[in-house]
Amino acid sequence: MAKITYSPIEELVIHEVLEVSRDDLLRSRVTPQGTMPLYWCNGLLFSFSSLPMSEDVTKDYLKGRIHWVEVQYAKMDNYVPVLSLNEEEYKATMNVRIIDTSFSKLHQEFAVWLKDRAQNKR
Repeated sequence: MAKITYSPIEELVIHEVLEVSRDDLLRSRVTPQGTMPLYWCNGLLFSFSSLPMSEDVTKDYLKGRIHWVEVQYAKMDNYVPVLSLNEEEYKATMNVRIIDTSFSKLHQEFAVWLKDRAQNKR
């Protein structure tokens, strides 16, 4: 039988955080090819972009450290599987799928960190 090793992420490095309106966040997921999903965890709707894979990024990843270059988020108390946006540019209603990641330990810890950070800025 094969040996299976679980190696969770030990560190999340976030380089930029932007709070945006829900509509702007939805708009950012609309592309000419369609829409890309957003993530929801414990009251936060968000997206993130990662660094492109390189030798250094791969080394960090194997050590349990990942980098999110930019996080955009909006507050959204309750999870819904799809959000709609009337997009004038495309003259259509765009539906964006929302992925519930509240089961992810990393996303749970990120949500707590972000809420604490937002509260301390006040």
